[in-house]
Amino acid sequence: MWNALTNYLDQFLDLGIPGFDCIVYCRGRETYRHFNGFRDAEHLLPVDGTESYYIYSASKPITCTAALQLYEKGEFRLDDPLYLYLPEFKDMYIKENGVIRKAKKQITIENLFCMTSGLSYNVYSPSLKRARIETNGACPTRETMKYLAEESLEFEPGEKWLYGLSHDVLAAVVEVVSGKRFSTYLAEHIFEPLGMTNTSFSQPRNDKMMLQYDMSSGALLPVDNGILKFKIGSEYESGGAGCVSTVEDYIKFCEALRIDDYMLKRETVELMSRNHLNAQCLSTYNWETIKHYGYGLGVRCPLSDGKRTDFGWGGMAGAFLGIDRKNKFSVFYAQQVANSPVQKVRSNLIDFVSEAIKYID
Repeated sequence: MWNALTNYLDQFLDLGIPGFDCIVYCRGRETYRHFNGFRDAEHLLPVDGTESYYIYSASKPITCTAALQLYEKGEFRLDDPLYLYLPEFKDMYIKENGVIRKAKKQITIENLFCMTSGLSYNVYSPSLKRARIETNGACPTRETMKYLAEESLEFEPGEKWLYGLSHDVLAAVVEVVSGKRFSTYLAEHIFEPLGMTNTSFSQPRNDKMMLQYDMSSGALLPVDNGILKFKIGSEYESGGAGCVSTVEDYIKFCEALRIDDYMLKRETVELMSRNHLNAQCLSTYNWETIKHYGYGLGVRCPLSDGKRTDFGWGGMAGAFLGIDRKNKFSVFYAQQVANSPVQKVRSNLIDFVSEAIKYID
């Protein structure tokens, strides 16, 4: 029953991916695992399932889960203006048709979750470049937000969807509300409770890092083995892209969101995985790879048309997660190749898993 999925995954090697790993849990137990290829294509070191990966934007659901834990405790409301926690974001400006004007609306916490804040993904902006200089390359997460707030927004908060640094800002909110460094909060409230011993927002905790490649030129080229462009400074912990994890670790996180009242309360997961975009914002949420989905609190999510029942996200180097509470399965796929052809087809994994689990007793 899993042959179709295995054959599909193995075809990724034909697309130029040197190696990958995929795991599926159904009804609380591992029901499928397949890895193939090499973690180092030059030296022909095979994947063995213990590799660490830069999961890039698959970090976002972790960050949003951390923030939602604090939301459950009443530490903030979704409609709270961001400046209550990060005062530098009170008076924001918008660059519109070459003219800069003062924003009429405040960024809310919900805007951060939903990528409707107006913040872009320009990690090379003048203010962030200055942050690197003035902090001697450290750029602590909370401190860096004071620089980011100097940048103009792309639009009035809440009026469009734009992939950007919103979840990095949310990580700083977690720091302020919890009184702890972002990585410390995650370790104490997510990673350690779930037994995610090889997951962190710093260096990998094992010596089996998957070699990183890029295919933007069409060819498979090795690249610097670090978090590409999103590691703004040595002390910067990117809530949107900074996590390092393993397949066996990350599936624990997926399952913790699938199971009721485990990592979050059932009603909180339902809130997280429900579409929060209005029609205007949905019109700008138009990536080819997320057709038939809405966007919730940091995750793609089902729409009311019933065509999809899973929620999750993915990462720039190929990581992909899907959590289906209705059909009781979770899937996590990892590779370490940026700008690869797999980005456009990895969402099909949900369909293969959905078909295979029909035959599980």
